[in-house]
Amino acid sequence: MMNYEIFKEVVAEKFKSYLPERYQNMELRVESVNKVNRVMDGITLIDHSAEKNISPTIYINNMYDHYLHTENLQKVLQDAAESMDKAFLEAPQAGILDMDNARDNIVFQVVNTMQNEDMLRDMPHRDYQDLSIIYRWVVAVDERGIQSTVVRDNLAKQLGMTEADLFKCAVENTRRIFPPMVKSMNDVMRDMMMSDGMPAEIADMMLEEMPADRTMWIISNDRGVNGAGSMLYEDVLHKLAMKLESDLYLLPSSVHECIAVSVDMGDPYELAEMVNEINMSQVSLEERLSNQVYHYDKDARRLTLATDTPNKRLDGMVAEANLIYMDAGKSR
Repeated sequence: MMNYEIFKEVVAEKFKSYLPERYQNMELRVESVNKVNRVMDGITLIDHSAEKNISPTIYINNMYDHYLHTENLQKVLQDAAESMDKAFLEAPQAGILDMDNARDNIVFQVVNTMQNEDMLRDMPHRDYQDLSIIYRWVVAVDERGIQSTVVRDNLAKQLGMTEADLFKCAVENTRRIFPPMVKSMNDVMRDMMMSDGMPAEIADMMLEEMPADRTMWIISNDRGVNGAGSMLYEDVLHKLAMKLESDLYLLPSSVHECIAVSVDMGDPYELAEMVNEINMSQVSLEERLSNQVYHYDKDARRLTLATDTPNKRLDGMVAEANLIYMDAGKSR
């Protein structure tokens, strides 16, 4: 098995040979790309003869994961080449962006600030607790999924929009395009059972009814994609808190959703420890949001950090450093 660096060199050398003839005169570039929570190595193809060069990007990191799973380099290269070819064929439609309607399609997303310091340097954003609000331009939402592009400084300049402009548009558009959703964990599980073909009556029998203030509540959007941003809607949190007659703790389970519970459900630092353990063992790095827990005060109608744990990065680096330091202290 090749390690990643050798694999990357092999891909850069051999990838074009798996593509159809029309790509052979294009320039292949491998460049680092700042994505949410991590830096990835992207492959693009540059056609210097074209008036407008629109190149899809595929990521060597994903190809390497495929390689580790299949141990078949040829299949990995073939599959990646097919993906690139398909993306090129679809790129003209995706590449024609309606600049005039951009303001109606800017939405927000929340990401972890410390983990994304490099990415945030070249994009408009604003701080919110230990998170940053960034902006995406939604190009299309249909049955095939969501097409969007992140708004970096150069795109914001093209659109003639300041960060304040982006925020104002995103607050209105996000609620309209991706309406916030609050569901009890029981309802989520019932929906999953019924989607697998289980009759509603049997699903209800299998799920124990819990009092509202002892239940976990999922906060997301109706698409379940980047839905953790729904925590920014104070009225959504307030409605739930009034229903529970309690302040809330919010547990950021991923960039896609948060879990809300009554403050009577436990100590925030114990909850944060649980969030950290789940993040590191069950959530992929690119989908992690935070290792902290948030507190919503229903009377002050304000969301603040409830914890300040040392594991502020999401890749385990700080946690590992702390363990080394602690072990060194024990050995003295």
